[in-house]
Amino acid sequence: MLSCKEATRLCSEALDRPLSLRERLALRMHLMMCSGCTNYHDQMAFIRNITARFARGEFAADPDTQRAKDTDTPSSS
Repeated sequence: MLSCKEATRLCSEALDRPLSLRERLALRMHLMMCSGCTNYHDQMAFIRNITARFARGEFAADPDTQRAKDTDTPSSS
């Protein structure tokens, strides 16, 4: 059984490399029993997804720029 320290380490490492089958199974088992590590895992996934979307340009740095971007695109009506 993984400790919380080991589980959070694997959550972080999973962002950089594919985990082995053994690591994935151990992490999954730990996450089924530990709400704290599950929250950490979910937060890491959220941050990863948001930064990927930002990198793709889905978010403007300035809300006014985003509004202008939204109004410049032709609507399909």
